[in-house]
Amino acid sequence: MRTGAFFFALLIAALAAASASAFAQGDATDAELVKRGEYLAKAGDCAGCHTAPQAGAPFAGGLGMGSPFGTIMTSNITPDKQFGIGDYSYDDFAKALREGVARGGKHLYPAMPYPSFSKITDDDMHALYAYFIHGVRPVHKEAPPTKLPFPFNQRWALALWDLAFSPEGRYKPSPEHAVEWNRGAYLMQSLGHCGACHTPRGPAFEERGYDQSSKHYLTGGVNDHWFAPNLTADPGSGLGRVQQREIVSFLRGGHGGGLVSFGSMVQVVEDSTQYMSDDDLNAIAIYLKSLPAQKPSGAYTPHSRAASLTATAMHTGEIARPGSGIFMSYCAKCHQADGSGVANKYPKLAGNPAVLAPDTTSLIRLLVEGGSSPETKNGPERKKMPAFAEKLTTAEIAQVLTFIRTTWGNDARPVATREVQTLRADIHK
Repeated sequence: MRTGAFFFALLIAALAAASASAFAQGDATDAELVKRGEYLAKAGDCAGCHTAPQAGAPFAGGLGMGSPFGTIMTSNITPDKQFGIGDYSYDDFAKALREGVARGGKHLYPAMPYPSFSKITDDDMHALYAYFIHGVRPVHKEAPPTKLPFPFNQRWALALWDLAFSPEGRYKPSPEHAVEWNRGAYLMQSLGHCGACHTPRGPAFEERGYDQSSKHYLTGGVNDHWFAPNLTADPGSGLGRVQQREIVSFLRGGHGGGLVSFGSMVQVVEDSTQYMSDDDLNAIAIYLKSLPAQKPSGAYTPHSRAASLTATAMHTGEIARPGSGIFMSYCAKCHQADGSGVANKYPKLAGNPAVLAPDTTSLIRLLVEGGSSPETKNGPERKKMPAFAEKLTTAEIAQVLTFIRTTWGNDARPVATREVQTLRADIHK
């Protein structure tokens, strides 16, 4: 009896140890999955849209997103069971991200980039679900509802929009390209949903292309009164003259090759790309540099005779073109008289693709209300640009921007006074 009792106790101890080991291994696996999901959530910039400004709780929603149809309010995606997604199953979660249909059959507006998220792999979707259900603090707060005018408040019509415009299916690697290229393409097209801002939209607010097979993909688009520039190899307003390493630096710290992020891209760098691995940032840069030039606009010829004469005149004070005096009084201190800017502080204006862009929305808005560079963990110190809404008239803003777009070898169309007037009215400044 004693021998039997001893072996029985030994068996129980062995089973308990095995169970504890399996439990610990399961905990480790779950923790790794949640951690990976956190990284993917940053890559997807989920906090950028689902966190309200002015110290809103992370992922609790309440951020108003401008659209041609009105302001769309983002939802609470914390694991709160009443106001968030705490009751979502994995299938509920995946359907919302990939198809734009929330639990209960409620259709989401395409401000939620589910056409891009449809390409997310199953493994990444499981990691995201693990993070949002187990790694995010629940916030018991209802996000403000979206209230659009008729007929845009009829969500049932979004099912027809999905049938007409929303692509389906996971990302399929291209056998013609290397692993790094495919990784960059996947990040850009799915989690990064870069086309949501950088691809022009059609009359139904649909993106005019979701990958490089479309000539419109990543050629620039206007969202909420910001123009997201062309990311193809156009040497004027695109990335044709921007090096791969400069793209990586730009995504990591908001500065690269004399360029500085502005507008909504500041939040993308702060909330998303600064946290991405070097391998992923390099993959994105490799993919971007592979895109052929599309929708060319503007030109930069720094060694032309006209550019040399302008640079000389700027230094001697002999130049007398409209807008030149305004530039020297308000802009040259930071951006320099020759438009070269200051590395890791102020962007260059000579040859800057954003300056040469066909759409002047961002340039006007920056001058009217000012802006700032990103604040990142390892990047350059944040610098602020003052607003000039109270210092310059509408006509003066048009003049100085026209000067900037046609000086130092820049060759872009002039800025019309009516463009400035229209934007100031739209943003109430």
